[in-house]
Amino acid sequence: MRVAVFTETFLPKMDGIVRVVCLLVDHLQSRGIEVLIVAPKLGDSGVRDYNGMRVVTVSGVTFPLYPELKIAPPGYFTFREVEAFKPDIAHFIHPVVVGVPGMMMAKYLGIPLLTSFHLDLARMASHFNLGFMTPVTDYLTKLVFNQADYSLAPSKQIQREMVNLGIKNVGLWGRGVDGERFNPRFKDATMRDKLSQGHPDAPLMLYVGRLSQEKQIDKLRAILDEIPGTRLAIVGDGPARAELEQHFAGTNTNFVGYLYGEDLSKAYASADIFTFPSALETFGLVVTEAMAAGLPVVASRVGGIPDVVEEGKTGYTFEVGDTAGLVSGVRQIIATPERIAHMGRDARAFAETQTWEVMMDEVIVHYERLIANYDMREQVGA
Repeated sequence: MRVAVFTETFLPKMDGIVRVVCLLVDHLQSRGIEVLIVAPKLGDSGVRDYNGMRVVTVSGVTFPLYPELKIAPPGYFTFREVEAFKPDIAHFIHPVVVGVPGMMMAKYLGIPLLTSFHLDLARMASHFNLGFMTPVTDYLTKLVFNQADYSLAPSKQIQREMVNLGIKNVGLWGRGVDGERFNPRFKDATMRDKLSQGHPDAPLMLYVGRLSQEKQIDKLRAILDEIPGTRLAIVGDGPARAELEQHFAGTNTNFVGYLYGEDLSKAYASADIFTFPSALETFGLVVTEAMAAGLPVVASRVGGIPDVVEEGKTGYTFEVGDTAGLVSGVRQIIATPERIAHMGRDARAFAETQTWEVMMDEVIVHYERLIANYDMREQVGA
């Protein structure tokens, strides 16, 4: 089987979408499936190869709302590359600027199209005070996704929203976690000392992710202000970093920057609680990573988070913007060291049931079904 994967973002940028794309490609390769990746050119030269799979990069211009992204529509050169690859199916990771022309290419080549939902553009427009664009964005999302033969939602909540929007043939593609990479065994005294800035005995909260407005990281200051002695480590980077550093000035907050590989694994495992107040998520991959590392979670009730956090057992959730709910969740967990440990073990136990292998194999089943349906249509047409 040959799969052409079209994505709106890719390496060297790293976020939840890129991690899912990389995990998907890794899994397809492990199953003997060939992949061609079509992605925007990010950085000076872009990535031309990933794990032995070719990457066709598309040049573009900076997207104003997200300077780390590029608006990069593929053209004739890209089409020739895709055509020469001879894909059996095309998978579109939330088709927009790269994906929509790619869908036209796939239709011309006569292969099935699978789309997956990763970014709530309509709600993002509203968050950036562009609410007048929401009806237009919703309409275009419906129009684009209905061009596919089948679509996949990352959570039950998003699946319901897609169906209500009028998108047809919507299945569920949940998110898994690498339980070996994110594991309590990576707990490390040196890392905890680094994250806590030399206060390893203090209750330590952790945030991992992009530093941007919609993540509402500023809400975490309320915990530091209302629960004396707590500390916060923020792992990641993004356009809001300077503003956030000013907002948290004078508090027990450590801006760590990006961490990769084993350092990231150690950071997760060496904290006490994972705090995630984001206003916009389609799933919230970092939540399951934290749970796999043995951390109880206090997170906003968005995306797939209600699907994975069991209230009072593995963590607490709250409505977006509910600062009191955020503080209350942290306060309940850190009541005793025993409670932190007990909820952390329960979080790990749940994460062990959520493997990427199972989730990715489900995608391959969708590929096989769609290809078989196309072959059947051709036989009937013949």
